[in-house]
Amino acid sequence: MLSLFDRRPASEIEIAHAGEIYRVALRRVATSRRYTLRVRAASRDVLLTMPARGTLKAARDFAERHAAWIGVRLARLPKPIAFAPGETVPLRGVEHRIVHRPNMRGVVWLEAEAICVAGEAAHVARRVADYLKREARRDLEAAVARHAAALSVKPRRIALRDTTSRWGSCSSSAALNFSWRLILAPPYVLDYLAAHEVAHIVHMNHSPLFWTLTRRLFPETDRAEVWLKANGSGLHRFGAASAAP
Repeated sequence: MLSLFDRRPASEIEIAHAGEIYRVALRRVATSRRYTLRVRAASRDVLLTMPARGTLKAARDFAERHAAWIGVRLARLPKPIAFAPGETVPLRGVEHRIVHRPNMRGVVWLEAEAICVAGEAAHVARRVADYLKREARRDLEAAVARHAAALSVKPRRIALRDTTSRWGSCSSSAALNFSWRLILAPPYVLDYLAAHEVAHIVHMNHSPLFWTLTRRLFPETDRAEVWLKANGSGLHRFGAASAAP
């Protein structure tokens, strides 16, 4: 007789440990020869990589043997911060406190290092998220236009997403996609990502020619890469319950 766990799709399993239930995403990799686990800070979940011919039973056994490790790593993740009054979130790399001004006119505006939000409390989270996305689009469109003009290229469109695996992408048709969370980072990080994806319009790879072009557009490429590696995953802790696109 199958258990409740066995009825779940093969792309995900659940394991129990010390009164907690952990969801573990499964990924089959043709070149993998063993089972490995990774806690992903951006998506706040667990990924189990397994051989292409690995079995669901073996994957579950492996995850259960490492359940304590999973619990410790998940507990170490930074606490999510909602877009709620009194919370502090970064805007262009500068900490801003969210202040609710229910009796004021307008929607969202800045005062010194505060993000002020009018209206009912129930709308604060959505309004902050919408404001950050608008600011991200404005900054990204300006940066993309500047870098595209330098190369005499023209993106087909610019779209904002809330991806966890990449900060930007460029399709073969020159459609650019960016994470709106770049507005939380220092401005030079957003500017770098804009240059990076514009350079992909010319070179759809990460060849030496691509990196030479990217550094020509944005000389602080290495500095931005270092910042993203050290701090990028932490940007996903903000607005977790309110920032869906």
